[in-house]
Amino acid sequence: MNSTVLTSDELNQETLSRLYQAMLKIRLAEEKIAEIYPSDKIQSPIHLCIGQEAISAGVCLALGPQDHIYGTYRGHGLYIARGGNLRKLFAELYGKDTGCTRGKGGSMHVVAPEVGLMGCSAIVASTIPVATGDALASALQGRVRVVASVFGDGAVDEGVFFESVNFAVLKKLPILYICENNNYAVHSRVSDRHKQTELSRYGESLGLEGKRFEGNDAWVVYLAVKGAVEKIRSGGEPMLLEFTTYRIYEHVGPGRDHQELYREHEKLDDALKNDPLLKIKSALAKKFGVTEESFGNWDKNFRKEVDEAVDFAEQSPFPESSGLHDDLYKERNGYHDLWPGA
Repeated sequence: MNSTVLTSDELNQETLSRLYQAMLKIRLAEEKIAEIYPSDKIQSPIHLCIGQEAISAGVCLALGPQDHIYGTYRGHGLYIARGGNLRKLFAELYGKDTGCTRGKGGSMHVVAPEVGLMGCSAIVASTIPVATGDALASALQGRVRVVASVFGDGAVDEGVFFESVNFAVLKKLPILYICENNNYAVHSRVSDRHKQTELSRYGESLGLEGKRFEGNDAWVVYLAVKGAVEKIRSGGEPMLLEFTTYRIYEHVGPGRDHQELYREHEKLDDALKNDPLLKIKSALAKKFGVTEESFGNWDKNFRKEVDEAVDFAEQSPFPESSGLHDDLYKERNGYHDLWPGA
């Protein structure tokens, strides 16, 4: 299967604006995180999605408010694009009690169930079976909720991916599997790990339809996910969408390791030239006449929001030791209940 590119003569200014603003907010927030990180104020490792913002923006805008989404340790983009509270995000990075998991999860475990982001995890592929279980619950309860499971290319190396997909196809669950293929599992290229490098085909033998798209174009991502969600919501089978992209920063941390031997410099150069923000900005300017003043206002407003979130995080208190066991589960009388006091 060759890479597929969606085209449309019906570009919508409102949708493009929302995509651009989501990506800009992610970019500015993550650049601030990269700036702060060397100070040791951030209490956990960080995995930045700069260069991959189009996928987070397109996926989250295409989902309905009732839908759920699960992500990976590189989850800041999903959190922001889905509408998570930016102050809670930075407070979580700082390990503060006002964070989205009260300082207990850090960067790799952000969550915002109030907007449908049900969780991210540091363990590769670990949210795939959880998302599949959520989709089973949706089906059993007769809901119209579609569940999106977002994971990296390294996750298809894990057995739980195939187990989950097989179950979802057998039960015809309302789930959309989304692979962010940024070409590397840490420093290991897809081509070093697989002879078949079109990861959208990995569920074929199990009956899972797969499609591959350009992941650095937010409009393409939005249309692809929107179509898949509508099909699944109306009773269609589970699907797998692969979006090819590229991460600009190192695997973990605030630096750029472009000189490292594992990097494929042709792909890196192409990614730097095809910045997903610039693609949508160019379309807004050329097709709809959006001015530099408008772009500047968005930039100014989001920078202010990011700075306020940082101030909030720095002024927030650390958790008290008395709350160590809050929000945990324990077995009591044969049942699993929330720990007393949660």
